[in-house]
Amino acid sequence: MRLGDAAEVAEACSGDALVLWGAQGMGPGVRAWTLGEAVAVACPDLNRRDRLTVCGEAGAVSALVERVLAEVGPSYRVVGSRALVDEVAGRTARMRVLGSFEWMDTPAGALPPSHADTGAGRVGWLKSAEEGEVSALLARAAPSSWAVPGVAGVRRWAGVRGDDGRLVAVAADAWSCPPVGFVAGVATAPASRGRGYGERVCRFVLGELAAAHERVALMVDTGNHAAIALYGRLGLRGRPLAAAALDGA
Repeated sequence: MRLGDAAEVAEACSGDALVLWGAQGMGPGVRAWTLGEAVAVACPDLNRRDRLTVCGEAGAVSALVERVLAEVGPSYRVVGSRALVDEVAGRTARMRVLGSFEWMDTPAGALPPSHADTGAGRVGWLKSAEEGEVSALLARAAPSSWAVPGVAGVRRWAGVRGDDGRLVAVAADAWSCPPVGFVAGVATAPASRGRGYGERVCRFVLGELAAAHERVALMVDTGNHAAIALYGRLGLRGRPLAAAALDGA
């Protein structure tokens, strides 16, 4: 059955934050379906990929994924809980798991912990004229960042400067939607790590997005234990995810 709007998606997925994020408020080009207890949402160019976000019972999800991919095309990557994606890939011909990572979000209705920002340098949203500095910092500190200035869906950047006035840490509001604010592009200059700059900018962005959205979320590499610990201190809880795609897609 085709789902027509964001409210129907929210009801079908029981408020699953990952699926709600994948639906992007059912904006232009987004389509959603349900089959029994399975839900699948296809969103083009979300976080730089065509993504098919899924939840539900594995057998029903597998059947739904095969039908949906036949309609939307093989460019879509299946994203969901790690155990679910592993089983769907095992049930689906020519599909393989591409990798795993962590989804972290705030509990519904919860605000991230806050405290007075007493560090040197003001933390705040940057102006568009400062995005060249953001790009330079990312090139040094996080060259594989999915969020960079100018990419579709990356809305604004927050940053903090060191004592010398140089930009030392950044984070972006990127691919947010009405129910879920999304943080991406977190980076700290190598020479400034361990001084709390990254935590300060993350705390700022989380607080700003929590004031505007029902939930706040981000994705992080499974092996990035320092970042996972930081986000845990900031009130986010983790959930293992995986992505899969058809061979040759």
